[in-house]
Amino acid sequence: MMAQSIPHRDRRTRALAYLELTKPRLTLLVMFAGLTGYYVASVGAVDVIGLVHTLVGIGLASAGAMALNQYLEREYDARMLRTAHRPLPEARLLPGEALAFGTLLALSSVMYLTTWVNWLTGALVAATMVIYLFLYTPLKRISPWNTVVGAIPGALPIVSGWVGARNSLDTGALILFAILYFWQFPHFLSIAWLYREDYRRAGYKMFPGMPNGAVLTNGHILVASLCLLVVSLLPTPAGLTGNLYLGIALLVGGGFLSCGVLLVWRQTAASARRLMIASFIYPVLLWSFMIVDKL
Repeated sequence: MMAQSIPHRDRRTRALAYLELTKPRLTLLVMFAGLTGYYVASVGAVDVIGLVHTLVGIGLASAGAMALNQYLEREYDARMLRTAHRPLPEARLLPGEALAFGTLLALSSVMYLTTWVNWLTGALVAATMVIYLFLYTPLKRISPWNTVVGAIPGALPIVSGWVGARNSLDTGALILFAILYFWQFPHFLSIAWLYREDYRRAGYKMFPGMPNGAVLTNGHILVASLCLLVVSLLPTPAGLTGNLYLGIALLVGGGFLSCGVLLVWRQTAASARRLMIASFIYPVLLWSFMIVDKL
């Protein structure tokens, strides 16, 4: 049962609770995706002011979406060991405070991007939040196929960065989207494998926690990892990056695929944890070399 009132807290404690609502590390990863998209899309010298405006807007959107997601899932978070210590289950903030905070950030992000970047980026970020909060979030309690939908808003921040630079959607944006889309399947399924009892306790439907879900879990991890390896090589023939990136993409993609194969083969917590850790390292390496080897 969640607490209904909040004991007196000092300002620093409350400020930290609000910060925690934004999931700072994940928001920084989202902003790095946006930076990569903007940088790779830039023709000639990068417009630093435009880049800063784009990243501020994407960061506000990510922080707002994280806060609103925790508001919507506060009762379910309280049932899970891995999320029971978030600000709302622990009653460090009231639900209304989280709702107001998240709404303010989300609306500000759209207005900021529309005003200082371009209307297409603002619209894309708005669509990202709508899909994440109102399609993917409730779908997690309805169908184990929720990741197919959830991977869409998860892959759009890098496209928002691209659109921030070019104010258009084209083949390059689709390639970057596809890379991030396929990456999310091994990422989320490795987490769902590790915490399948937690997800089941909260009523979330994920393949690893479903009866006879192993086949679908393994299939999604292997197919998505193979597709990821293939699409991650496309930036070079598309003229976005050079051969250094191509070699790195082949190397880290092969390593990431091997982690997925290992989980499918061994079905152990250690192999699932290895894949989860690799899934955090993989995009950072890939995006870094996209930036370094941009043509």
